[in-house]
Amino acid sequence: MTLARHRVSSLVVMILAGGPAALHAQAGMDARGLVTLLPTVFGSRGLTVNSEVYTLDGSTHAAHFNNAFQQDFRRFNMAIASQLSALPLPSPASGFTYRFDPDTGTFVRSTESFGPVLAERAETIGRGKTLLGYDVQVFSFDSLDHVDLRHVPAVFTHDDAALGGIRTDVVVTDNALKASVSQFTGLVTYGVTDRLDVSVAIPIVHTRLAIASTAVIHRFGTSREDETHFFSDPTAPGGIGDQRDFAASGAATGTGDVLFRTKATLVRRARAAIATGAEVRIPSGDEYDLLGSGSWGAKPFVVLSFTYKGLSPHVNLAYQWNGRSVLAGDPMRGVPEDLPDRILLAAGFDKGINARLSVAVDFLSDRVAKSPQVEIAPFTASGELGSEVFQNIAFPFNSYFINNGSVGMKFALREGLLANFNVRFKAGGEGLADRVTPLVGMEYEF
Repeated sequence: MTLARHRVSSLVVMILAGGPAALHAQAGMDARGLVTLLPTVFGSRGLTVNSEVYTLDGSTHAAHFNNAFQQDFRRFNMAIASQLSALPLPSPASGFTYRFDPDTGTFVRSTESFGPVLAERAETIGRGKTLLGYDVQVFSFDSLDHVDLRHVPAVFTHDDAALGGIRTDVVVTDNALKASVSQFTGLVTYGVTDRLDVSVAIPIVHTRLAIASTAVIHRFGTSREDETHFFSDPTAPGGIGDQRDFAASGAATGTGDVLFRTKATLVRRARAAIATGAEVRIPSGDEYDLLGSGSWGAKPFVVLSFTYKGLSPHVNLAYQWNGRSVLAGDPMRGVPEDLPDRILLAAGFDKGINARLSVAVDFLSDRVAKSPQVEIAPFTASGELGSEVFQNIAFPFNSYFINNGSVGMKFALREGLLANFNVRFKAGGEGLADRVTPLVGMEYEF
């Protein structure tokens, strides 16, 4: 990552105070970007708590508490990277499709509808035709694998907790995360022949990430009078408190991963067509600022579309191959691992309402290969002073489906100029999910 590139997509970090029982918390981020925000929200050395236990040199010991939230929180980054590798781009196929009519020696419209918004149809744009498009999508993620991002529980245990004694104290945290991705995509499609077109899509991505965490000490090996583990709090009696709030946020803007695509119509009949093609993703987005996936990708696909009683059904099937990315590995050390591959299915229909308006309905499903998910599991903390069950975060590996629905419309402002409107909504809780994702755009063909 060049210095200029890093400066363009530099991170803005805000450290917030959490309330009357809180101190300002240093986010602990290094210069590597937005990807370090979540793992280091408690500080570069993790969650440290003051203690009245003294070391041999007479200095106060800083107790270090550990948790999968911090050690494995790279998997949240991986979830975002995996999502960025498969964000649904608007279809680069034109709403106006043409074929050459040898009887008249002219190009004629090959479909009555303006086509789907987030899916493909088998028809190509037509020889010598050019499409210019611009679309805006805004993703505001609210859950990850059914876990509400506003309340992510995590229990931190002391180093060497199995040794017992004062080490059985735990720190219980309630974490609120906000993650949003705004995608501004410009695309160009050109018809090389009557059956072949090529496209390029260039997204500009704006990513925002924020976390607010409340940490509370629960004592199972020490009493409050011992004051063995505590947060320094000048507002509390004796300057000692059991709670501390941490917060940090950041944003980045820059070019996302550029996509190149080609599509060829293999079979074309009066009411049906079959096409195949491939899409190549270039890792041009800065993965350290969560603007891109950080890996090369290739997506071969096949499309079937036909007309039936005024409807234009279509089915898309694709395989998304992803390479290695630091977001799937350890971005703090720059160690990459494989991003999970995906199988993508889109099925739906579009229908022309009149000469100027058509609607599109789709079901979108991704099968994600074995990948870390997030789940909430009970955690029992116990010591000499009792025990209690808390909710804690865990990261099992599974293969799973991400399902969404899509409803949109295309409106012809004039010949060759379309306005696109679409709403994508989640149909399940797996993956990094957005309840509703709006899309607006324009496309012009000449």
